[in-house]
Amino acid sequence: MNKKDTPTLIFVALALFVALGIGSSFFGSEKVPDGTVPLKPPVIGGPFELVDHTSRTVTDKDFHSKYLLIYFGYIYCPDVCSTAVITISDALDILGPDMANKITPVFVSVDHERDTPESLREYVGQFSPRFVGMTGTKKQISQVAKAYNVYFAKSEEPGGNAENYFMDHSAITYLMGPDGKFIRHFPYGIDPKNMADQIKKILG
Repeated sequence: MNKKDTPTLIFVALALFVALGIGSSFFGSEKVPDGTVPLKPPVIGGPFELVDHTSRTVTDKDFHSKYLLIYFGYIYCPDVCSTAVITISDALDILGPDMANKITPVFVSVDHERDTPESLREYVGQFSPRFVGMTGTKKQISQVAKAYNVYFAKSEEPGGNAENYFMDHSAITYLMGPDGKFIRHFPYGIDPKNMADQIKKILG
């Protein structure tokens, strides 16, 4: 195995792990009298306060009028994050302007030490002017990641240093409604047209 592929495999494995966690969250822990397990909606999302790529403080309330496509990643990510962001951007292009204008794509950094508003502005600008980049303090990012069931941590892979390191993180895109409630998630590697088709059915 090529060593440079290791972060990608870690990210994909984490994506599957979190996806399974999300899937399991649909089920309650208490059984009803007939022994079956009742269905429960997943608890994903919630209030947050972060800083966007224009250095403006934003909260979840600033986005309650639109659908959100939210992805958690970081600028120095080798390939997984850029692939996911391109997928989101391509899916919005496929939807067309009328439907895409109802959706705000959001890239939330899990690397508060390196990803500044300025660097996020340059990063998201490479993909689409629609994107909003967000960062914050370690506490702020931890809170929003917890709300979205997102795992992230500095990689312990040998060979790195204080400035050159990878971040292990889940790689799932979340679709949130204008009311701030979770609608569904999209796994890493989904085809842009597939994502667009599913969003079209929801916004229909």
